[in-house]
Amino acid sequence: MLELAVVLFIMGLVMLIALPYFGGMHRSELRSEALRLASRTNYLYEEAGAQKVLLRLTFSLDANGYAVTRLDPFAANPQFQLETGPAGGAVRFPLGVRLRDVWVEGMGDFRRGTISTQFYPSGAADATVIHLVDDAGEVLTLAINPYSGRTAIARGDISPGNAGAMFQG
Repeated sequence: MLELAVVLFIMGLVMLIALPYFGGMHRSELRSEALRLASRTNYLYEEAGAQKVLLRLTFSLDANGYAVTRLDPFAANPQFQLETGPAGGAVRFPLGVRLRDVWVEGMGDFRRGTISTQFYPSGAADATVIHLVDDAGEVLTLAINPYSGRTAIARGDISPGNAGAMFQG
């Protein structure tokens, strides 16, 4: 009986030490998805300028994902086509990570449906603020700078009006 009590005590001690780290896995998944999206937006900004094409990043809030389309302005019949290059393919966020809302300057804040942000051949992008949230309620804010194309990531729920401060310092 004493041996069983010792084993249960040790198991309880291990669980007490290990449980806080399980929450960290969700945070790392949220952070990983935010970094992947930020990398993709940085790439799209550079690619639009280098290839002289219009790239559109379309968020589907209902499907919890995004996809990239391309418009070649010099084509005989210009229309948006699904991107097939390195930034192509539809992306869905994994379970536990949700696209909460997307704000695009001039279009407003969307919590349902689809909304697109564009990367222009001239070296500009639509000012955009994206909020990702995990099951624990942690929020990460991503903000796309319209002049540099740089995407900043900050912990917490930062409003579009305050997102410019993410690029300071």
